[in-house]
Amino acid sequence: MSLERNCNTSLIPVIDFDAFFDKSTKHAVAGEMLQSFKDIGFVYLINHGIPQAKVTEMFEMSKKFFALPLETKNLAPHPPSGTHHRGFSAQGQEKVTQHVYDCDSLAEQRAQAPDAKESFECGREEDELMPNIWLPEGTLVGFKETCLEFFWVSFLACLVYHFIRVHQLCHKIELDILRALALGFGLDEEYFTQCHTAPDNQLRLLHYPSVPLDALHQNSIARIGAHSDFGWITLLLQDDVGGLEIEDPNVPGAFRSVTPVSGALLVNAGDFMMRWSNDTIKSTIHRVCAPPGTTSGMTPERYSIPYFCSADFSTVVDCIPGTWDEGAGRPNFPSAASTSELQQT
Repeated sequence: MSLERNCNTSLIPVIDFDAFFDKSTKHAVAGEMLQSFKDIGFVYLINHGIPQAKVTEMFEMSKKFFALPLETKNLAPHPPSGTHHRGFSAQGQEKVTQHVYDCDSLAEQRAQAPDAKESFECGREEDELMPNIWLPEGTLVGFKETCLEFFWVSFLACLVYHFIRVHQLCHKIELDILRALALGFGLDEEYFTQCHTAPDNQLRLLHYPSVPLDALHQNSIARIGAHSDFGWITLLLQDDVGGLEIEDPNVPGAFRSVTPVSGALLVNAGDFMMRWSNDTIKSTIHRVCAPPGTTSGMTPERYSIPYFCSADFSTVVDCIPGTWDEGAGRPNFPSAASTSELQQT
């Protein structure tokens, strides 16, 4: 197997992840991935292991869901609390920001430029702290089943199932990425996986309807504003429309367009991983705007599927060995008892 690392026009390396499972290239892949997270906070993975047929199936079901009448989608409503990440959110209901938590400030920003997107979120079905919210049975045949196939049904069932459910593949890929990063840091491959025993992850289906380009340019509406992700890593599947932009790490405030790579999985580090790595890994600011080349009229629709990965809530977070020098003083951050504690600091 050969190690492939190319750079597209958005500065994001493209790595053949299949080469991680070849002993002759395993360490090279791990080093390339870690370096990409240090340089840009993002990496494209090809040959990532999710069958394209399953990806296509999930996108087709996502389009069927968002094509339903608004009153039907609202039968699975996202709770008013922003901390229960389940169910459907209509256009303008959310406002993605960077570290703005005050309700009045959020309402003001939402009124100025509401997010022109709609979403549906789900997690593992057995999650008692954050139960899923589904459409009434029979409303959209196969929707719940397809989402759960893409997400997770049983942590042990993957050992005996006669087929591999796609979320199980997402979770497996998450663990393999953790192993690669651990190896890149010179640690035991299971250093991070031992902190990811519970699949407390979040699957989000996103639809960006066609909107007037002038409204985006005038900031009367937004798609998703500039922000970083909170968690460990995010796995993103997207269509070929484009519109995702990342902040240039060498030019703060300047954004570069991310060119979609066919069949690739886009992975980015979140704030949690940045802190865990003592700021050696970047949690890069990103946003969604009009696709490149859109000069007038209406923007094309865009669909994407992010899969947000989190460590176990009981994880004690201390800076990764090797990311700070004992002789030069303590790390940038104190230890934290859990991810919920990190949310409060």
